[in-house]
Amino acid sequence: MSLVSDVKTDVNMREVTFSISAEDLENACERVYQRQKKDIAVKGFRKGKVPRKMVEKLYGEEVFFEDAVNMIIPGELDTIIRENDITIIDRPSVELVSCSKAEGAVCKAILITKPEVTVGEYKGIHAPMQAREITDADVDSQIEMLRQRQARVVDVDDRAAQQGDEVKINFEGFIDDVAFEGGKGEDYPLRLGSGQFIPGFEDQIVGKNIGDKFDVNVTFPEEYGDDRYAGKAAVFKTELLGITMQELPEVDDEFAKDVSEFDTIAELRDDIKNKLTESAQQQAQVAFENAVFDTLVERTDAVVPQVLYDRRIDQRVREFENQLQQQYGDLKLSEYLQLTGMTMEQLRDEYEPQSKKEVMLRLALEKIADLENVEVSDDELEEAVQDFAAQMQAPVEFVKSRLPMDDYRTDLRVQKVVELVKNNAVVDNDMAPAAEEAPAAEEAPAAEEAKDAE
Repeated sequence: MSLVSDVKTDVNMREVTFSISAEDLENACERVYQRQKKDIAVKGFRKGKVPRKMVEKLYGEEVFFEDAVNMIIPGELDTIIRENDITIIDRPSVELVSCSKAEGAVCKAILITKPEVTVGEYKGIHAPMQAREITDADVDSQIEMLRQRQARVVDVDDRAAQQGDEVKINFEGFIDDVAFEGGKGEDYPLRLGSGQFIPGFEDQIVGKNIGDKFDVNVTFPEEYGDDRYAGKAAVFKTELLGITMQELPEVDDEFAKDVSEFDTIAELRDDIKNKLTESAQQQAQVAFENAVFDTLVERTDAVVPQVLYDRRIDQRVREFENQLQQQYGDLKLSEYLQLTGMTMEQLRDEYEPQSKKEVMLRLALEKIADLENVEVSDDELEEAVQDFAAQMQAPVEFVKSRLPMDDYRTDLRVQKVVELVKNNAVVDNDMAPAAEEAPAAEEAPAAEEAKDAE
């Protein structure tokens, strides 16, 4: 192999031309012939016994060239890439320029290379970190959720229906005295105040008693999904069959014993407040880290090939498809798209902004790893593989055989840089925006961008 030329033709693109000697081409042709001869049949010869010269005489001396060149190219390109310290991010596009027995072959490869990245200051990035203060109202909300879980459903027969009750009704809808499709239900359960029905429908059940038959007069909204009914007045002939309500427990020490390991309601409230405070602090930490990495992305400059973005979007789509299968069994992505009326292009468009951000963050972290000379020793790599195998409950050697070790080592380098950037970040609450209400009960989400970048 001989490198003929190496030309940078565009940002992140190089054109490499290299030659294959006549001797190497001949050796490769012979190997191809030996592999294929058992399948070659020519009249007058037993199958598998046709001499190579006879095959080339019948079909031309170039009959084995394509397979021979394809056999040589991967090794030749790997050598060129390694010796010239080129990092490619996609499969090369290779063109055979010329090929003959006497001269050998000349090939041209188009290489898409890793972007050149410039990173601004990555140590001492400022970001706010303010945990939301937990109030008595937050605790009351959690207590109410516990009460709802302990509620008993009881029949009501001594009063009229009220908001919050669940009623059972028969109904049939009419427009201009004509029953319409989809407007009829029997033994239908409806929680009053849920907004499940057309505006005004549920309000007209309030105050009615079991056994009452009455008309519910409503008007379909102008933006109603079915154009046949949008904006039209309707009458629903309705009968109230039953009423049930939730009976909630009193909030006292007995309640605390029933729903927790505590003996008093005061202890339960203290525990709830402590957990909400911890959750709020976790959310603040995650928000701080996300802000730090957002700033890092803003300080990073690179011309990124579209193939990197597409690859990350592909990964996002695969992750979403796996989630569908885990949550809904056999639901396929194609079926989900059909059900939602969404196209694959629209789904990919939704993932594109975040995917671009994640790609840029990954490039920044890898650049910092180079600048900081971050390395992962063989011992560290071995320990990480063993931990990964333990998590997967698989033999270490099996994991090693399936895991691309060079890529995994790079991932570990990136993880080190993530910690470096976080540990050097500075809390600056003067940057904090006005506090917003947040659901204190929710667990703090993971710092997705940095995790995905790892």
